[in-house]
Amino acid sequence: MTVTLLSSLTRNSDLDREPFEIARLAKEHWATGDFVMGEITGPKNRLLEFELASGRMVQALRKDWVIGAFGNRAATLEAAGSWRDISGDSMHAMTSAGLFGTVTSLSTLVPSLTRLDYQGHIVRNGNKVCMSDFTIGKSGKYDVPTVLLVGTSMSSGKTTTGRFVVHELERMGKHVIGAKLTGAGRFRDILSFRDAGACSVFDFVDAGLPSTVEPEDVFRQAIRPLLHHIDSLKPDFVVVEAGASPLEPYNGTAAIDELGEENIRCTILCAFDPYAVVGVEKAFGLKPDLVTGPATSTSAAIDLVRNLSGAEGLNVMDPDSLPRLREILRQKLNL
Repeated sequence: MTVTLLSSLTRNSDLDREPFEIARLAKEHWATGDFVMGEITGPKNRLLEFELASGRMVQALRKDWVIGAFGNRAATLEAAGSWRDISGDSMHAMTSAGLFGTVTSLSTLVPSLTRLDYQGHIVRNGNKVCMSDFTIGKSGKYDVPTVLLVGTSMSSGKTTTGRFVVHELERMGKHVIGAKLTGAGRFRDILSFRDAGACSVFDFVDAGLPSTVEPEDVFRQAIRPLLHHIDSLKPDFVVVEAGASPLEPYNGTAAIDELGEENIRCTILCAFDPYAVVGVEKAFGLKPDLVTGPATSTSAAIDLVRNLSGAEGLNVMDPDSLPRLREILRQKLNL
């Protein structure tokens, strides 16, 4: 019996409980967000990690089948590629969450990616089953006080900082929702917000997108119903991570615009190094209320951030910094 894994990109679907068929489709019928089945082809006997719909990581084996979704990736530090680059049946799992495509550029610091063979599309009654079949709500207003986390790049500390912000607001007795509006779909990032005390968590997968490397109009149309749904839950605050940086092709600028300037009460820039703070400030015109991330790992780094940009830096990993974080949140959020 073949082992079939449902990757975390399927988490909003009913593929775990409703029957479906597998059908091979010609490439002209493929599209972003299609659910597809892939068979792991190698390397032989190597243990391969996948993130399940629950968020749990599992070790898969060669010849296991995995349901994922076609999408695009443009990660500055890891890999870039698209389902459009697939030639023949061979493809990559571009993330452990089941983002399927072919990687055309891979960092030398990243090990080889999992290869799969396309087995076919998930279909019902002759129709493709897609992520967009399981989206949330309808478009409407978004009017919630928001803490915005922006990064100078991927792996700049946004999720870590977000966890601390959620935790501090929850300790103040506030009803907090955590959200990730841009990036490539991985469940564990927003699950960490829930672990920190968020009452609910959402990301662009809830809007039917496997990643946000999409045309801006497609992204905006998808994300608006999600923001309205969050508004309808009436949280006190939303802690929003805009994955990667606003200048990367993940629609970070559009996400910030959709949130609304009047709703963003506190902006935290998570930076990989102090000089990147200046780069984002000048390129994007962003003046953060606080800088965190690896750029604030030591007192020397914090001083350099201040000297270069005039912004306050805080190492949120240092327990002694948390009273200052609480003070900034109280001030910016009028608590």
